[in-house]
Amino acid sequence: MDWSAMFFQDAQGIVRTLIVGTLAYIVLVLFLRISGKRTLAKLNAFDLVVTVALGSTLSAILLQESIALAEGATALALLICAQYLVTYVSVRSSRFAEIVRSEPSLLAKDGKFCAAALTRERVTRDEALSVVRAQGGRDIADVQLLVLESDGSISVRLNPD
Repeated sequence: MDWSAMFFQDAQGIVRTLIVGTLAYIVLVLFLRISGKRTLAKLNAFDLVVTVALGSTLSAILLQESIALAEGATALALLICAQYLVTYVSVRSSRFAEIVRSEPSLLAKDGKFCAAALTRERVTRDEALSVVRAQGGRDIADVQLLVLESDGSISVRLNPD
C-alpha cells in the first residue's frame, strides 16, 4: 500500500481544488443571492433536503475531478430552480402544498403527552422531555404546548409561572 498517496497525490489535484472550489463557491453564492432567502429557509423537510443537496453537490464539485465546474454549476442551478418551482407552486396551490410539506403535530398539551401523535411521528417521551428541559422546563407538567414543526424541530411553550 502506498501510504504517501493517502496524504498527497499531486500538485495538480490541489491546484484544481483551489481554483474549481473557489469558483464553485462563488457560483453557489451568486445563485443563492439571485434565488432569494427562501432557498435556504428550511421551513419544511423539502427545504432541508435541498439545503443538504446543495452542500453535497458543492462537495462533489470540489473533490471529484470527473465533475467539471460547468456540470457542477448546472447541478446547483437545477436544485435551486427545483426549489423555486416547488415553493412557487406551493404558494399557489394548497393541494400541492399538502403533498410536499408536512403539517406540524401536537405532541403534548397542558402537561399531557399526545400518545398517538408521539407514536405516529416516532418521537419518544424521553426525546420530547429532552427538548422541554433544554427550554427550561423540568417535566411534561411544565408544558402548555409541545409541537413537532414541519422542519423537524420541536417548539415548546411552557406554562406561565
